[in-house]
Formats: sequence, C-alpha cells, structure tokens
Amino acid sequence: MHRYSPARAGTLALPLAALIATACGAPTTQLAADPLAAAKEPAMTAAAKVADAPASSEALALAARCKAHIASARGARDRIVALAADTAVADKRTATLHAFNALQTAAGNAEAESSLWRSVHPVESVRKAAETCEQQVAALTTELSLDRALYEAFAGLDLSGADPLATRLVTKTLEDFKRAGVDKDEATRKRIQELSKMLVEVGQEFSKTIIQDRRTIHVAASALVGLPQDWIDAHKPGPDGKVEVSTDYPDYIPFMTYSNDDAARRELYVTYRHRGWPTNRDNLQKILEIRHEMAQLLGYASWADDVTENKMIKSGKNAADFIDKVAAIAAPRMKEELGLLLAELRKTDSKATVVRDWQQAWLLNSVRKAKFDFDGQAMRPYLQYSRVRDGLLALTSKLFGIRYVKNTTLPVWHVDVSVYDVFEGDKQVGVIYLDMHPRDDKYKHAAQFTLTNGLRGVQLPAGVLVCNFPNPRDGNGLMEFKQVETFFHEFGHLLHHVLGGGQEWMRFSGVATEWDFVEAPSQIFEEWAKDYETLRAFAIDDKGVVIPASLVEKLRKSDELGKGLWVRHQMFYAAVSLGLHNRAPASIGDQDDFIKDQMKRYSPYPFVDGTHMQASFGHLNGYSAIYYTYMWSLVIAKDLYSAFEKAGIHDVATAMRYRKTILEPGGRKDAADLVRDFLGRPYSFDAFARWLQR
Repeated sequence: MHRYSPARAGTLALPLAALIATACGAPTTQLAADPLAAAKEPAMTAAAKVADAPASSEALALAARCKAHIASARGARDRIVALAADTAVADKRTATLHAFNALQTAAGNAEAESSLWRSVHPVESVRKAAETCEQQVAALTTELSLDRALYEAFAGLDLSGADPLATRLVTKTLEDFKRAGVDKDEATRKRIQELSKMLVEVGQEFSKTIIQDRRTIHVAASALVGLPQDWIDAHKPGPDGKVEVSTDYPDYIPFMTYSNDDAARRELYVTYRHRGWPTNRDNLQKILEIRHEMAQLLGYASWADDVTENKMIKSGKNAADFIDKVAAIAAPRMKEELGLLLAELRKTDSKATVVRDWQQAWLLNSVRKAKFDFDGQAMRPYLQYSRVRDGLLALTSKLFGIRYVKNTTLPVWHVDVSVYDVFEGDKQVGVIYLDMHPRDDKYKHAAQFTLTNGLRGVQLPAGVLVCNFPNPRDGNGLMEFKQVETFFHEFGHLLHHVLGGGQEWMRFSGVATEWDFVEAPSQIFEEWAKDYETLRAFAIDDKGVVIPASLVEKLRKSDELGKGLWVRHQMFYAAVSLGLHNRAPASIGDQDDFIKDQMKRYSPYPFVDGTHMQASFGHLNGYSAIYYTYMWSLVIAKDLYSAFEKAGIHDVATAMRYRKTILEPGGRKDAADLVRDFLGRPYSFDAFARWLQR
C-alpha cells in the first residue's frame, strides 16, 4: 500500500515530503563496489538518537519545524499572488510555477513528517505534536485550495509557447482548484474548510484507535499443535500454562494458517475483528457524514462520485460495475475452490456444510499439502528477514541500475530503523528507510510512507517502508512466504517513489499518477518473489542450504489455488469501501448489518456474528471509497508483466525500459499513456482474465 494523507482528495495535491527538510548532502558511508557491502554492517549506532531525546524537546522541535514550513508555504502563496499583479515580471509563468514548487515543498515537508511520526514514533508527546501539525497542514492546504486570489493567479497565466509539462502542471492545478470548490460562494467555501478540519481530526482518531488497539488471547499449549517449532519456541506458556497470542501480524498470520485448533482460531479471528470497536463505529459514522456533506456541497451525488472523478475509473458507477465484473469472472473458480475446502473440512468435521473465514487459511494450507505436496512451513527456514532484505536490495540493484549504501549518520526514530542511500553510478538519487518490525503504538499494517518528494536541484526523494515482519532481534526472524511477497510489493512502491523523484515540478514527483494506478508498479513486483532464480540468491537456511527448485515449483503451483476465493473476498472489501460512500450515510443503517449483506453478496465466507471488521479497516480512512483500486491496478499489473513473461523476468533491458517508461516519469503523464509507452498498446483486461482462469 502507498500511504496517502486522509485529507480530501482533489485539493492542491500537495505532496507528502520530509522527515528532515532535505536529504541532499547527507553524509554517507564510503562507497563500495559491492552495492550490499555497506548493507552488511552492524545495526547503526545512531539508531536511538531521536527516540532517546527528551520527549518535550523533540515535540517542541517538531512544532517549530511545522510552524516554519507553514510560514514558508504562506510566503510562497503571497509571492504567487503578487506576481499576478506585477507587470514588470518578464516571465511570469516560470516565476509563478517555481514559487508554487516552493509552496508545495514547504507544506509537503511538514505534512510528511507529521504523518509518519504520528504513525511510527515511539514517544507519545511527539505523536501528539505530529497530530497537531498534520491538522494545521491540512487546514492550510484546504485554505489554499479555496483561495480565489491564488486560483486567479494560475487562471491568468499565459500558456502560449509553454512546454507541454508546464501546460500540464497549470491545467492539473486549475482542475484541483475547481474540484476543491474554489468557485463556490464564500459561505460554502467556509463550510468546506470546517468539514475538512473535522475530517482530518476524526480520521486521525480512527487510525490512532486501530494502531493502539493491540489485543491478545490466551490459549492452551495444545492449540499450538501444527505451528512451526520456532514460533512455538518464541511463545512460552505463562504461570497458568496458557500461551499469549496477539493480533499483531507475526502472531496472527502463522496462527491462523497452521494451528489445528479450530476453536482457538475462531477466538483469535473474532478478537482481531474487535479491534477499534466500539470507538471506531462512531468515528466511521462521523467520517461518512462529513464526506457526504462535503461531496454534496461540491455538487456530487455522493463521495464515491467525487473521489473517483479524477481517477482512471472516472465515476462511482464505473467502480461498482468493475467490482461486479470481476466478481462474476471469479465466481466459477471461487465455487470450485470452495468445494475443495469444504471437502477438506469434512475430514475433521463430517457434518460441516460451510467454510468459515477463520478456517480458510488453515484449509488452504491443508489442501496444498494434499494436492501439491506443499506445506508453507517448508518455506520458512529459507526466508530469514535479513537475507530476504539483502536479496531484495541486490535484485533491484541489478535490474534497475542502482546501488544501496548503508547510512549510519542520519537520525532515526527507533533502533530497528535502518537507512540506505540510493545511487546511480556516483550520483545519489534518493534515500530509503526500513522500519520493518512490530512494536507498541506503531502502524499495524504494511505501507510506504513519504519523507521527501524529490525536486530536482532542491531535495532528494526519501521514502520509508513501514511493515510488521518478524524481528531477528527477538527470535530467528523467519518469515512466511506471504510476508516476503508483501515485502516485495511495498518495495515496488519505494522504487516508484525514489526513481520517479527527479522531477522539475513537485506536482509530478514520485508516485503521482492517478490513485487507481499506483498499486500496479508494486503488484508486478510480487512476481519476482515467486521466481526460483530470484529466490535461490537469498533463500538459504542457517546451514547454507539453498531453497530447492522443487519446493519453489510446488509453491508456484499451489499458489494458483485460492485465487478465486481471494479475488471474491477482495471484492467484498471493495464493495464495503464503495458502498459506504455511494449513498447517504443515514441510508446505510446498522454498520454490522451492512457488512453482513456485503459478505453475503461478494465473499465466499459468511459473516461471523460478533465481529466488526469495519472498525479496524484502516483503508476506510486513507482510501475511502476506492479500495477497488487494488484490483483495478492488478488488472494493469498483469498486463505489464506480460512483457516480462516474453523477455524473461530477469531481462535487464526490459526492466530498464520499465523503469524509464513507468517509474521515472512520476506524474508527468496519465497512467494510460505510461502503460501504452511500455507495452506499445493500450492496457487490456485479457492478461488478468487469463491469470484468474489459469
């Protein structure tokens, strides 16, 4: 997932930006011929600099930086307005656009630091200061997006003789202004500002409630039968003989996949879907009401129509049609696979008539064992976090002509965070941060956050991966294959951010395409995670044994099982996301009943009484109505991958062409044009349909 600000889509599209004002000129370790030579150093000595600082001083420093960035953005706004009235300026267009760069950079730097630290910083006072800053920046961006003087300064620019990129920048910016409501009357603009402020505050509470709600169950040691031995060794019984299992991913995913205790899996499933409840029931209702009112003020029938208008899909109706189309294509395969799972379930429960959601991961693993002689546990010894990380860095270095150098001087917010400078030849092109392991009060899922969006000659792109994978410091760091796949996926976002960061105009920097395209460059990267040539370079156990080709082949075959089930369940999530936003909130009724209805319509699995998944469905804050984008992007990703299937997944020429046509342009072109540039034709549904039916 690429992390977005929950502020209303369609304002001035201010980029997320900086942990520190700029990464340019940051000192690095000595360059090495081996791109991973520096990466093999011990953990950085500077790792605790931020976390160990006095909480009050660090929070005050954050507030001061935020204030300075906001003042700088306001100053740039005033320069733009003054330029519009200054008849002595020879090239008013260029001066205006460079001032707009300064505005976006300053506001984006403040937003990025606050968004990141609100989600990951270990010190509570800093997180609170970050929340306040994020609210202040959101208020500023809304104010600017409704600023008629600023709008008129852009509307008055002479575009005759302008290059296509400058024309695109002005055109897109004017569209952003109009979508924000700059042409509405004063009372409407004032109400939009009020609603925007409320939306950010409630959205923060929604997300914070999820982050802070870590729950546990306590099970008998017998419930661990079936789990990997290393997982069992890391979960010792307490004085009462019970074992604590948490809702954090390194606990939840293995337990749901391998535990033979159906009742214990059900208990953990229900506990997991109680996170955020009941607080987020009310927060979600407020979010829906605010968005609906805002959409109507802007002339839309619903928030879904508002938020999809500037996406590839164009409307809420088109999004609904897409969901139903994909659901229909997946239906035959879903039914076939559901029959396999039910037959497997009847081996232990002869009276079973339905497969439940808490059973599906365990049953899929069981069927894969029986049908393909594949056990997910067999992968684990070869997938140690540090080796996976180093292998991924080596792979991307080779494919995309870059190298990584460990940076031990930049301050970080926790001892587990590592930093790498990214080079092409001797030229630094970006910085990446890896915050990869779970801890209290940290963002619970996996996402790429922005630190700085790159601006040519001003600041380098810097991005952060925030994940929750097993920590080698707390055990052996062995990963599930799906976690490795997630790592590859999120790293695809990071590459897009860094390689797309060398832009002249901030508006187009990094992952700046239409929102329903941004997952495609990360989804295509999952293909490398299932490739034997890729895996054998780093999938090596502690005895030095390389993962067998036969095991990877079994993985690939068994991975085909469950596609229909997965796609249909994803359409359930997409339908929830869209359905909560394509109608008046009052017409939704009871939230749990709504979820139950959507599960009945789209999911292979029936609703489980006593669960409230919407309360911890974090995408409802950031993605709002457009969770469909994951599947829409996958359609395009499968089409993009068809070029690699022809040339070979490790073909450097194809990878570099992909870099140049898809990743490097950032937002300089519409997504459909980027795809056409790479494939030599418009994107098609065919590759996705073949994959799903294969």
